[in-house]
Amino acid sequence: MIRKPVVAGQFYESDPEKLKQQIRGCFLHRFGPGKLPLHESSNKRLGLVVPHAGYLFSGPCAAHAYSEFVKHKVNTVILLGPNHSGISKTFFSVSFKDFQTPLGVVRNNKALGRKIVQETEADQDEDAHENEHSLEVQLPFLQFISQDFNIVPILISSPTYERCKEFALKLAELVDENTAIIASSDFTHYGPNYGFLPFNFDMNGKKKLYDLDKSIIGEILRLNDKRFFDKASKSTVCGLFPILTVMEFCNKLKVENVKLLKYYTSSDIQEANNSVGYASIMFN
Repeated sequence: MIRKPVVAGQFYESDPEKLKQQIRGCFLHRFGPGKLPLHESSNKRLGLVVPHAGYLFSGPCAAHAYSEFVKHKVNTVILLGPNHSGISKTFFSVSFKDFQTPLGVVRNNKALGRKIVQETEADQDEDAHENEHSLEVQLPFLQFISQDFNIVPILISSPTYERCKEFALKLAELVDENTAIIASSDFTHYGPNYGFLPFNFDMNGKKKLYDLDKSIIGEILRLNDKRFFDKASKSTVCGLFPILTVMEFCNKLKVENVKLLKYYTSSDIQEANNSVGYASIMFN
């Protein structure tokens, strides 16, 4: 079974050559790393937080994360994303489908997916994945930098803090050292479109937006899971539970090095009354 792309031509180019050029442009962008990624061969564990908006806006930020990804030996990527549609039969929805993008088909690690379903409260739910973009937009970047990887796609709805923590701890027991974990998440969504206007968006307002996100990101960098959860719950971080899962997963595996690779907002790309924060964060 193959899950067809649903946001190709919207969030990113649908033509393969144009898409490759678009991704190159993200790496070379003024908000990107400024160079194409170089492969290395570290055996360290790897966790990432990566944004999932259209490449025009969040692509350069995502490029920072994938510049680090290529430095690690990774066979399997556990992709965690928020369930924007709300369609789900479970808090943790696993897909067993291969995922197609304009750059080809990404294989699904069904064996690991089945193990996750057997050992945790996750369940197979293809309907939840059908129109969800948060995982799909990560795949062209992964295909651009690697030809040999598979995925376990998991969407997370709104479990409790305790439930999410339990899931993450069990997940960490099921993977090997060549498995990376990625939380697909944007940060604060500010403006009338999102129903979140805690302050006016003037010159001081933009700084307040940065400060709000940096306060939340600071708890991630300190691996302070409960304080992160409490702060993010009061904001509009769409991937709160995927990020929390990565934090708990990395805590369980004693990953202590956490680094903010890049942060900016959509209003830094294009001025508007609405603004979304983007951050790439690495755990290794």
